[in-house]
Amino acid sequence: MGILGWIVLGLVAGLIAKAIMPGRDPGGIIITILIGIVGAIIGGFIGNAIFGGGLGSFFDLRTWLLSILGAVILLAIYRAVTGGRGRARV
Repeated sequence: MGILGWIVLGLVAGLIAKAIMPGRDPGGIIITILIGIVGAIIGGFIGNAIFGGGLGSFFDLRTWLLSILGAVILLAIYRAVTGGRGRARV
């Protein structure tokens, strides 16, 4: 996958993960993309450990499901570390 594919995958996976786990999270499109990209990396490690194969091509369903799973796990870790307090109000 090229860099543009990782950005698109990250954006979509991050948006879906935020929709699955609504709440106050670090916002903005850049943070959402980064959550999705790091989630895809986490999902790739999980897929490789469990199924013996990580991420596939851009249009592979396994790639998308593992990326979304990884992004949800990343959001859960973020909320556990921060105690769910989100951003401070100004």
